[in-house]
Amino acid sequence: MPAPAHLDLRLLRAFVTVAEELHFTRAAARLYIAQQALSRDVRRLERELGAELFLRTTRQVTLTADGARLLPYARRVLAAQDDLLAAAGRARPLLVDLNSPGLVTGRRVLHRARELAPDCELMARYESGLTGAAAELLAGRLDASFGRFAGLAPVLRAGLEQQPVRYEPMALVLPEDHPLAPLEAVPPAALAGETVYAGAGNPRTPEWTDLARQLFERWDIRLASPLPLAVGDEEFERIMAKTRNPVLAVVDFPAMPHTVVRPLVDPVPLSPVSLVWRKGLVHPAFDALRRAAAEIAAAEGWLRRPTEGWIPAMDDEVMCPRN
Repeated sequence: MPAPAHLDLRLLRAFVTVAEELHFTRAAARLYIAQQALSRDVRRLERELGAELFLRTTRQVTLTADGARLLPYARRVLAAQDDLLAAAGRARPLLVDLNSPGLVTGRRVLHRARELAPDCELMARYESGLTGAAAELLAGRLDASFGRFAGLAPVLRAGLEQQPVRYEPMALVLPEDHPLAPLEAVPPAALAGETVYAGAGNPRTPEWTDLARQLFERWDIRLASPLPLAVGDEEFERIMAKTRNPVLAVVDFPAMPHTVVRPLVDPVPLSPVSLVWRKGLVHPAFDALRRAAAEIAAAEGWLRRPTEGWIPAMDDEVMCPRN
């Protein structure tokens, strides 16, 4: 095999993973990429090396003689890279934004990642919304966050990467004496003419307000005017009691005194949640965070979209990319 002048270690990792699994679908799942992307990476490595590394049939994948010779060398190179990255990243924690303390999705992923990487420190941060977190991600002051990736400005998305985690059903937070409070679930059509708060004017959460606006337009729901930014549960409760407007939320929104949380149904509006990080992020705990997100999503069915679920087309493109 002729040696190329430069070799992308990502291609070597793709080769080693396929060699260990001898199955492209399982290898792609381990690497959190689409099978087609993995196949392209392996073919590119074969072109750069000028050698066929795998024999592929409809039933099985096996190593060629050249592939078998390359495998132990590739493993040593990747092990050295992993050791180097671990040494470089061990001095600092992985900083993970959970938006706010009461939200469940990011917190569960973080807790599982800590179990998967007990020797690493993973620290929670609270930036309120993904737009607010994005600037911190791009500046390197934060490592990962959760939220609606499609709702970010293109200039922000260009420097970030994402992994779909959950279609989170949306809900309403209602004053306990609101006319809709006795319902077990609230159809969006029942909110026609109602004014609902969805963070309008909050510079840290415009991706959430944009999602609400697209939902509200379909059912003639009015978006509440901007309010003073309420920081903390006590201030949030005070502002809500003063305006008495329902608040758009998600089904896991924490309970507050004198309010009820009711899921939205028929259809079920979905808040698309991704794990988001800056391009080129290197940290020994980052793989554990991605593995935790994928593991819980698979176990809980977080990425099984309900047949009656609703999200905007732009979010569908992000959550189910067409390869």
